[in-house]
This record gives sequence, C-alpha cells and structure tokens, in this order.
Amino acid sequence: MRELRTYAGPLALSVCLGLIAGCQTMSGPGLTESIVTAQLSPESAAAIAGDMVASLSEQIGPGSTTIVLRGHDPIFGPALEASLRGQGYAVVTDQATDGIAVAALAYSVDPFEGGVLVRLSTARVELTRMYTANASDAAPASPLSVMQRMSAGTA
Repeated sequence: MRELRTYAGPLALSVCLGLIAGCQTMSGPGLTESIVTAQLSPESAAAIAGDMVASLSEQIGPGSTTIVLRGHDPIFGPALEASLRGQGYAVVTDQATDGIAVAALAYSVDPFEGGVLVRLSTARVELTRMYTANASDAAPASPLSVMQRMSAGTA
C-alpha cells in the first residue's frame, strides 16, 4: 500500500499534464495568429506574398469572400495585403465584419534549414512552401503543399 502512495502523486501529475497537452493540440484547425520570425527585405516579402496569394486564389477564388488578415508584421503583412488586393480580394484588417462572409487568414514566416518556410492558413485550406530569399528577391525552393480541411457536415 505504501508503494502505491509513493507513485500516486507523480502519476496524477502526469495524467493532468497529459490532459492539458491534449487540450492544447485540439484548439482547432490552422493558424490562429500570424508570426514572422524570418528576416525579409520588402522585395523578398513581396515576391513570396505574390506567389502564395496566386496559389491561394486557386483554392479560394477572389470575390467569393472577404479576407480578414490577422497579423501586423511591418514587412510581410503589407506585402501580403497588397498581393491579396492585387489579386482581387476584399481585405479587412481591424474593421468590423458584422454580416459579411469572411475568411480569417493567418500566416507564418520562419527561417528553416537555410531558407524561409511560409504558411498561409484559413479554416478551409492551408498552404505551405519553402523559399530561398535574398535582399532583392525570393524563389520557391519546394513544391507547394496544400492541405484542404473538410467542414463538419462534409463527408
């Protein structure tokens, strides 16, 4: 009986931590915040944003919904917004969106293995691609990864 008491505390703690970790991973599909940790020039940010938005338009056509852009990065955010508008999307950042169909778009731009790993995420689709970037340009360094999400009522 004494051995059981010795292990009961650590076992209970492990179970609680496991449940908390499980809750963290079940928070919903896709990115919820935009994060940029890679250093980009305005030119490379514009090249990456243009390429990713062109790919996004193949998945979610412009004119079908308003994009709510999440994130305030001073270099990639404006480049992405300009590319979205240039492709024909209506974009809101901090405005109220009551009564209109919207798709929240979050992004992640991180250094990875000598390149830049970029992710665009909505509730319906997530796009990921590696880029090589320098001060004046950026070029795709991998194929585009497209992950489509099914809605709850779709088989």
